[in-house]
Amino acid sequence: MDQQQQHLTQLLEQKNNLTKQLGAIQGQSVRTNEVLLKTQGAIEYLEAVGVKLSEPEAEAPAEEG
Repeated sequence: MDQQQQHLTQLLEQKNNLTKQLGAIQGQSVRTNEVLLKTQGAIEYLEAVGVKLSEPEAEAPAEEG
């Protein structure tokens, strides 16, 4: 096999690996988006039924000791 054929073989392998990686990333993106939408829906529901967060209290300075 000459150098050009080896190079073509390497590029084809690289293309296949990149295609697999992209597919995995896209799958993870879809799953993450689904979780985001469910989370947003839960937030909207809780806000709609009147659930509110209390105001954060001012943090007391840490005691040295």
